Amino acid sequence: MNKQDKMPLWVALAYSNIESRKVALYLVVGCAVFSAYCFPWVRYLHQGDWVAKFFLIDDWSWFAMMAPTTLWYWLGLRWIDANYRWGSVELS
Repeated sequence: MNKQDKMPLWVALAYSNIESRKVALYLVVGCAVFSAYCFPWVRYLHQGDWVAKFFLIDDWSWFAMMAPTTLWYWLGLRWIDANYRWGSVELS
């Protein structure tokens, strides 16, 4: 998607190479799933050794990065849906 005149920079940066809403939804859902995986489950689920083997992340650093990124992509998708149509964006 090319940056339009009224498009904020934060939206243009998030979706600069994404041309369809379907791909944008895949991006948002993928980030949300990875954010859920990055939650430090090892600290809170004391179910046995399998938790530590499946959930390798045991600190907040990845989750602290992925949660705002997911929010950024989701808000950008909502902004584009409210202000443009995905298929009708004219090329500059």
